[in-house]
Amino acid sequence: MKKRGWFADLFVMGSLKFQLLSRSLLVMSALLLLIGIFQYVVMQQFMYQNKAETIRNQLAALPPNMWRAAVGEFSGSFANPSFPKQEPDRNNRSDNGGDPQRIFVSDLSLAVIDASGNYKLMPSQNEQHTPQLSQAEYLALMDKRMKLPYQIINEQLVVFHQIGEPERSRGNAGIQGLIQASTSTAPLKDVLLQQLVTFIFLSLLALIFGLLGFLPVLRRTLVPLSNMVGTVKQIDAGNLNERFPAHQGQVEIDQLAVSFNSMLERLEFSFEAEKEAKEQMRRFAADASHELRTPLTSIHGFLEVLLRGAYQQPEQLLKALKSMHGESVRINKLVEDLLMLARLDRTPSFHKTEGVLDDMLHDMEHQLRLLAGDRTVTFTLEPNTHCLFDPDKIKQVVLNLFHNAVQHTHPETGNLRLSLAKTSAGVEIAIHDNGPGIAAEHLPHLFDRFYRIDSSRARRSGGAGLGLSITRSIVELHGGSIGVESELGVGSTFKVLLPVGK
Repeated sequence: MKKRGWFADLFVMGSLKFQLLSRSLLVMSALLLLIGIFQYVVMQQFMYQNKAETIRNQLAALPPNMWRAAVGEFSGSFANPSFPKQEPDRNNRSDNGGDPQRIFVSDLSLAVIDASGNYKLMPSQNEQHTPQLSQAEYLALMDKRMKLPYQIINEQLVVFHQIGEPERSRGNAGIQGLIQASTSTAPLKDVLLQQLVTFIFLSLLALIFGLLGFLPVLRRTLVPLSNMVGTVKQIDAGNLNERFPAHQGQVEIDQLAVSFNSMLERLEFSFEAEKEAKEQMRRFAADASHELRTPLTSIHGFLEVLLRGAYQQPEQLLKALKSMHGESVRINKLVEDLLMLARLDRTPSFHKTEGVLDDMLHDMEHQLRLLAGDRTVTFTLEPNTHCLFDPDKIKQVVLNLFHNAVQHTHPETGNLRLSLAKTSAGVEIAIHDNGPGIAAEHLPHLFDRFYRIDSSRARRSGGAGLGLSITRSIVELHGGSIGVESELGVGSTFKVLLPVGK
């Protein structure tokens, strides 16, 4: 399969690079959107407030007498029923020298509200419609003793200005009326829209430059993960020797690498153990078949001789029966050893108890001397040697090692020594002989199953190469160890080290 490039992975929907990049852009876009909305609302309030203050200042800058005259004339028109409600003659001027009907403020529509809440629109330069509140709302505005708030009504900014001196009067007796000034909010919204477009443009530029700056950072950040992917591909190809880099500068990735390395070590150990177990089983089956075939072939041969008429000759019959008996003993011993190894491989739980090991060896002295025959046997046992052990299994260990020493020493000049001593590591049982010794190349394989230095001699003595393997399994199940020291022409020493226990 063709390998994609790093940037090509950005467009793969399920890739981690695409998800990190898309979600980062989504978060940045959401933040910029919230900032834009917040900025629009704040700027809108600020501009409306600023415009309202400007209108108030414009209204407050006009002479107060002008507003009072306008309100007085307006109120008089309502008091005189014969006064026409249409616009009065613009040629009539008031005593203050101003024409209340011709008060013009640039870009503003003005209306006058008298003390009773009656509304009167004044002529203005613009022709926009001016909002009109209810009479009750106007009276409520006159009752307030604070700066009147502006209002947004029908896309227009409406500002109210009280006429009179409320601070010197009680109630609304000093309020002669209101001036309502209104202007369109369209110019303000145009400014806000321009600011919003500018902000969107700058936000897009920020996203683009942020994306260009984020891609190298993202690539560098994901390098450890990419390395792990490459290592996994090599492991998936069957190379269990690969390991993840454990120090890449990212705590989470390093912890994951350490965990994966531990898992790989366990898997590699399990695979190696399984491979070794299969190989041992193959060798075991082959060796067991070979060992069983030899005595069975001998028995089969003797039976054929007997069937040809040898059974009628007493000497040949007796010789054949003795040979078959010996081969059957070998088969029985081999089967027993195989069953013992099978039980030991299942790691049985021994009944280990606290005991005195030198007492048990003293009890075996007579049996060992009988086994040694005319050979010289020496016992050197340290008294009161306590440890945890299974008496029957340790007796089998001593018998196997002692019998092995007897087989490899001269029947008359053989010299055997069994010693027991306490060491810093535990309790040591040592069996020394003055046999021919063992060559160095045989020592590493001495405890392997069916391994024999001299096959012909082992067969004559009835051995199948399982005794030392059984001995090692028993010692290891006790938590101990076994080893051998040997020198050609001098002899060999087998040492068993058992833990003291508590």
